[in-house]
Amino acid sequence: MNHYYYECFSCKSKFSKQQIENDLHYLCPKCGKAEKNKPLVGVLKIIYNYNSVSEEIKKSDFLNLTPGEFWLYPQLWPLEYSLNNHSVSIKGITEQQLNSIKTISSPLIKTKYHGNDLLVFDDTRNPTLSFKDRASGLVALKAIQLRVKEISAASTGNAGSSLAGICARLGIKSHIFVPEKIPLGKRIQIQSFGANLYLVKGDYDQAFDLCLEISQAKGWYNRNTAYNPLTIEGKKSAAYDMFISLNGSLPDFIFVPVGDGVIISGIYKGLWELKQLGWINEFPKLIAVQASGSNALVRYIKQKKFVYKTTHTIADSIHAGAPRNLFMAADAVTKTNGFAVSVTDFEIIDAQKKSAGEFGLLIEPAAAASFAGYLKLLKTEIVSPKSRSLLMFTGNGLKDQQSLATWNDEPKSYSQDEWKRILKVK
Repeated sequence: MNHYYYECFSCKSKFSKQQIENDLHYLCPKCGKAEKNKPLVGVLKIIYNYNSVSEEIKKSDFLNLTPGEFWLYPQLWPLEYSLNNHSVSIKGITEQQLNSIKTISSPLIKTKYHGNDLLVFDDTRNPTLSFKDRASGLVALKAIQLRVKEISAASTGNAGSSLAGICARLGIKSHIFVPEKIPLGKRIQIQSFGANLYLVKGDYDQAFDLCLEISQAKGWYNRNTAYNPLTIEGKKSAAYDMFISLNGSLPDFIFVPVGDGVIISGIYKGLWELKQLGWINEFPKLIAVQASGSNALVRYIKQKKFVYKTTHTIADSIHAGAPRNLFMAADAVTKTNGFAVSVTDFEIIDAQKKSAGEFGLLIEPAAAASFAGYLKLLKTEIVSPKSRSLLMFTGNGLKDQQSLATWNDEPKSYSQDEWKRILKVK
């Protein structure tokens, strides 16, 4: 089955799936480069026959699908499949395995902020409590079809815990490389899923480079973000779930926290495909939100060049000095007439507080960055309070309890009699 091919984002060369997958190429065989402290060159995109897909799948039928079950439209995924009387079968994968990795079936929350309507895309309830399950699930299914037994990944925490959890569900061995200062909640989650954990002295960029080197030497299938094109592909499912949940009526703005640039690239890929299928006419504007201490994309869009800088931010999940998918992320912002904005750690924690107190949604700092970006742009003419805005909440707050401790005081305990006295109960 050849229902897709690969195309290089940098040099535009095209490759058959056999050319890429038989020898496990990750980047473009012609121009691909993975250099230390630099964005990747030669990131591969996966392209389908959209005319054929639009004939096989009708928009009205697609809108009746269940979010989270991406295999229900296999024509848009790089997996081997068969269709019998509208029943989908993914080669080598059982129905039980598919159901074990599906993402949340009701990701969209309609809420209000200061009286204005606001949409939240809440991926904090996925199998391992983060958006990264969308990529890990697809990568793991591909590994099974490629007959791979071990998968590796570098991560600030969420991608690692996601891969560890998904692999545990599917019976695959995982190897996770993380910076030594990973939040405790994420480290414990990775270890609890039984993954092999490697703490790397340094930051995420060092963990990424080491993971590539060791994975190549060991022959492990590599899930590194952007490096493996299926990570971008998996994350496009958010755009499709958004489309289904909103019955085809997409918002005006989508606020996306950005570190390595893969989430925003994946969402754009999904939106782009919806347009190729003729199901939407215009793109929502993608707003890339970065921590001011880790804002390479914001600087790149302004200056048109990449300069590596060491990074510091409380939002560990978007902590990346050399965003590996920088160029594709910038393209996503530009092609949607979007915007890139930096927010301070103070603004991020304030947004985390507001989300918990006003929406009842406990999110980690990286997820809160999207809300912080929204609050910041509300003060400008870029975003109107009346605009239909959607916030991407990408990780559960309990993954980083240290950030919560910065604004929740340590409570004191009292005896029963003391509490009665304090509360003036006789």
